[in-house]
Amino acid sequence: MPGLAGYIIRRLLLAPVILFIISLATFFLGRFAPGDYVDIQAGARATPEIKERIREELGLNDPIYQQYFRYVTNFVQGDFGDSVIYRGANVEDIIFPRLWVTLQYNLIVSLLTFGIGIPLGTWAALRRGTWLDPLAIGTFLTFAAVPIVVTIPILQWLFAVKLGWLPCCGWEVNRAIDDATGVELGIFSKNIILPVLVLTLPGIAGVARYMRSQVLDVLDQDFVRTARAKGLVERVVVGRHVVRNALLPIATLLGFELAGLLGGSFFIETLLGIPGIGQFGFESINSRDYNAIMAIVLIGSAAFVVANLLADIAYGFIDPRIRLGESQT
Repeated sequence: MPGLAGYIIRRLLLAPVILFIISLATFFLGRFAPGDYVDIQAGARATPEIKERIREELGLNDPIYQQYFRYVTNFVQGDFGDSVIYRGANVEDIIFPRLWVTLQYNLIVSLLTFGIGIPLGTWAALRRGTWLDPLAIGTFLTFAAVPIVVTIPILQWLFAVKLGWLPCCGWEVNRAIDDATGVELGIFSKNIILPVLVLTLPGIAGVARYMRSQVLDVLDQDFVRTARAKGLVERVVVGRHVVRNALLPIATLLGFELAGLLGGSFFIETLLGIPGIGQFGFESINSRDYNAIMAIVLIGSAAFVVANLLADIAYGFIDPRIRLGESQT
């Protein structure tokens, strides 16, 4: 697959350029945006002399290009700077545990969303013209139409207050697994059920609708009619010819979903008390914690670039006819 390999190499070479532009824009916006995090770090009663001393210690009196070069150099070496919110703590010591929390519940959401949405969309397309088609899609569209800021209080009232089945908020680590392996996992506790429900139910509707549209388009193709004319059973026609070709555009959605694994939801994590990256990002913005904001943006951008690269690679495995960059001879 030399064409695809060449395309991957070009994308890998382009990734540092993209990250450089993003880091440059974010750094300058953070430095010149309204508000000064030195005022927050120094406190309301700090004298101008104290503020000036902090600026000197942080190197904020240096030219802006020197500040940017120093930050990028430290970032590449794993030093993300000090946090304003959590005084005395480095950003990397705060951000990675929170990224791990966000990754856990988002991974479950992604598996359920695509694991249910793809078969549901295929099933609905194969029942086009019957009442089952709109019923299947319409049921999940109902959940997608309700904002999560409305869904969360309703589910909390129903499952936590009224029925008492689930905790209303928080994040609980399984101590047995943590003590045995040293890995903090929260996916085996009841606390994960509410955020998974809130994110999965509306997500299924989007994947199912898109999959249904792709399957309907493939069903009208000549090669499907030819496969049926050859006498192949419907299961083989759908699995080998219809679904495989319909999955190619779904790979794009999967790429965006992979990038979103590290992007926590401000609303979900704040309202449900989940100590993830979304909650930390919200706190960082309110506190003008520029080092934390820069780290979150750069890590999220890197995840987006890698996820899109994986989606491009998936194209070649889903459809072997694709050879990106090869000349047609």
